[in-house]
Amino acid sequence: MVFTVYTIEMAYARMRELQDLANRSRAHQPSASKRGAKKRAAAKKR
Repeated sequence: MVFTVYTIEMAYARMRELQDLANRSRAHQPSASKRGAKKRAAAKKR
């Protein structure tokens, strides 16, 4: 029987991969939509 050992280092490496992927996909989104969301949030506070 073969057991695969999943270490903390492996989990951390996978987490970093997912974070890098998320950051790359976020970089492709237009910043204008973010600015519009902030303006709407500021308008709701008044």
